[in-house]
Amino acid sequence: MRRVLLAAALLMAAGSAAGLDLQGHRGARGLLPENTLPAFAGALSLGVSTLELDTAVTRDGVIVVSHDSTLNPDITRNPDGTWIARRDIAIHALTWKELQAHDVGRIRPLSLYAQRFPEQQPLDGTRIPRLADVFALVRRAGNETVRFNIETKISPEQPRLAPSPEAFARALIEEIRRERLESRVTIQSFDWRTLQAVQKVAPEIATAYLTVQQSWLDNVRAGQAASPWTAGFHVGNHGGSLPRMVKAAGGAIWSPHFAELTRGQLREAHRLGLKVLVWTVNDPSDIARLIDWGVDGIISDYPDRLRRLAADRGLALPPATAVTP
Repeated sequence: MRRVLLAAALLMAAGSAAGLDLQGHRGARGLLPENTLPAFAGALSLGVSTLELDTAVTRDGVIVVSHDSTLNPDITRNPDGTWIARRDIAIHALTWKELQAHDVGRIRPLSLYAQRFPEQQPLDGTRIPRLADVFALVRRAGNETVRFNIETKISPEQPRLAPSPEAFARALIEEIRRERLESRVTIQSFDWRTLQAVQKVAPEIATAYLTVQQSWLDNVRAGQAASPWTAGFHVGNHGGSLPRMVKAAGGAIWSPHFAELTRGQLREAHRLGLKVLVWTVNDPSDIARLIDWGVDGIISDYPDRLRRLAADRGLALPPATAVTP
C-alpha cells in the first residue's frame, strides 16, 4: 500500500492534476540561448509549468546545465571570441573555472543549428550555468510552483564523458535535497540506469523514461537482444509495448519522441496509470494535435506557442513570473 500511495503522490507532483504540463525545452531554445539563465528567465517570464534542462558534471564535481557532454562547436566560443573547432572536449574533463572561460551566448552563423532557430536572440557573454544558479534564479523570481525536469546527460556507449550512473544520480539527488526541491523535480534520461539508481536512492523524486527510435539515436533497439540504454529491460519481453516496458521499470512518466507516439499507445499508457510527456514539439499543428489527443505534457523550444495554443483551448495556464537573469 505504501508503494501505491507513493506512486500516486509522484504522479500528482509531476503535474497533471492541474492540466497540461507546459515545459520550456532547454528554457526557451527557440527564443534565447539554450540552457542558460537568460533562457530560463525568459521561460519564467512567459509562464511555464516546468523548466526542462540537461545536466553534466565537471571534473571538480560541479553539476552544470548543458545538453551536450562535450562542448558544442555550434554554440561555444573561446575566450578570444573564436569558435571552438573540436567536438571532443568533455565537460567532465574540465573544472568549473575552465568551463566559465567559454561563451555560449550565440549560435555559429551559417550552421544547421542557426538555420533551425533563426529567431534565437544572441546574448554575448552568456556562460554555462550551474544547476544551483537555475534554482537561485527561480527563487529570485518568487515562483514557488514551477517544476524542474532535469535530464542526466550520460551515455552507456561513452562512459568517459560522465560519472557512473550511480555517482551521477547521487550527485544530482544531493543537490536537489540540499535545495529541498524533491517534490518539484523530475529526473529524466535516455539512459535508464540513472533512473533506476534514483528510484532506489530517492523514491520521493519522480522519474521520466525517455524513449527514441530514430537514426541518430535508438535507445529502445527493439530488434536486438538487448539495449545498453534501458537497464536490462527489453521491449520484446513486454509484448512490444513501450508503455508496459516503462511500467515494468517502475516509471510513472513515459516521455517519447512526439513523432513516434500513437493514440493507441497514449491510451494504453493511461490505462497503465502512466503520464505521457512528449518531446520536442515546435510546429503549432503538432502542438494542437497532441493537446487534443490528451497528452499530459508537452516539451517545446517555443513555450510562447505552447502557451498560446493551450490558452486557445481554455486550458489552465501557469503563472508568469518576470525575472532578469
